[in-house]
Amino acid sequence: MKPLLIVDGYNVIGAWSEAEKKGWSLDESRDRLMRQLEDYAGFSGEEILLVFDGYQSERTTTTEEKHGDLTLIFTRHGETADSYIERAAAQTPRYRELRVATSDGLEQSQVLSSGAIRMTSRELLRELREMRKSGMSAHQNQPNMNRNTIFSRMPEDIRARLEKLRRGE
Repeated sequence: MKPLLIVDGYNVIGAWSEAEKKGWSLDESRDRLMRQLEDYAGFSGEEILLVFDGYQSERTTTTEEKHGDLTLIFTRHGETADSYIERAAAQTPRYRELRVATSDGLEQSQVLSSGAIRMTSRELLRELREMRKSGMSAHQNQPNMNRNTIFSRMPEDIRARLEKLRRGE
């Protein structure tokens, strides 16, 4: 079972200085965060729940959209992301590694009591930035498991040398 990371979406966007500096709209910030977390899921090997408040929306039910190892969740009208995250953390089996990314102090206390590892929004944003800096992505980090080739089982240094030979470097 993959480790689970639950992210308080609007909380992370609120701490995202890049979004503010570049003047991204809320929709654009949401889309960019979702795309980065999709890539991060492949990089980290975690399943990710990205939760947004539907507290003041007209949604009568919670909606979930699956994007690979990322599940995008909008809570129903009257339900906060905090309450959804606290419930999801409490329902996660103790043997499953669980991290929760939020800067809400009360929520951090609640999820810690469920056995989760807390992570601030800034810590998550730092990890996303480091992943982008290193040039890693889901496609670069993991071998293609659909194809059982010798190349996919080779150590990384040998694959790199063969790739250089192939390119004539």
